[in-house]
Amino acid sequence: MKIQNATALVTGANRGIGYAFVNALLEAGVTKVYATARDLSSLTAVTALDIHRVIPLQVDVTDYDLVKELSTQAPDVNLLINNAGILTFGSILDVPVEAIASQFETNFYGSLNMARAFVPVIEKNGGGAIVNLLSVVALVSMPGLSAYSASKAATWSMTQSLRASVAEKGIRVHAVFPGPVDTAMAAEIEFDKTSPADVATAVLLGIEAGQEDIFPDPMSTQLYTAWKQDHKAIEKQFATM
Repeated sequence: MKIQNATALVTGANRGIGYAFVNALLEAGVTKVYATARDLSSLTAVTALDIHRVIPLQVDVTDYDLVKELSTQAPDVNLLINNAGILTFGSILDVPVEAIASQFETNFYGSLNMARAFVPVIEKNGGGAIVNLLSVVALVSMPGLSAYSASKAATWSMTQSLRASVAEKGIRVHAVFPGPVDTAMAAEIEFDKTSPADVATAVLLGIEAGQEDIFPDPMSTQLYTAWKQDHKAIEKQFATM
């Protein structure tokens, strides 16, 4: 789809990659961006990017009733970017079960809730696209990010099912697999990081190019090439991190 003149909705738009998405969408010429977060007051800075085209809305993506209400507040959306996510560190034997459940509530069910609510909206508006922000650790788990990896892997599987389910509705579904990104959420991850702005720009280019799976930075591109060649070698490499 073309980004110019689209009407987009970005979850988790108050900071990091979400903020960068809103800025990149504005620069690409969208008609409107609905910027969402759990705390409406946290959207002041992103709304200031363009007070006429950025519409702040409050939602908790884990609450399906609130998500359904959101879909009535944003009835003209044809590009949904599921960016909201949380990250908990720790091994799969040590992370509290409640923390694992929370990862899935936001990262998996949050994206699923948004898709279920907005597929009818996007279809009614003539088709468009859904973007699910995943991670390279959806491909192969990193022990220190065990719960996050599992939730993103589940979301990858859901994304493939969603893609097949909406193919005849004129809706493209894009999975995005970034490597480490320079955000507050990833501050404790000791790798070279890509800027959120570069990730957002690469994703929008991927959408326009019709790429179903988008690897928006050098690390993720290199990892995917190596993973395709020998996924067990990458699993063993990540197991030592």
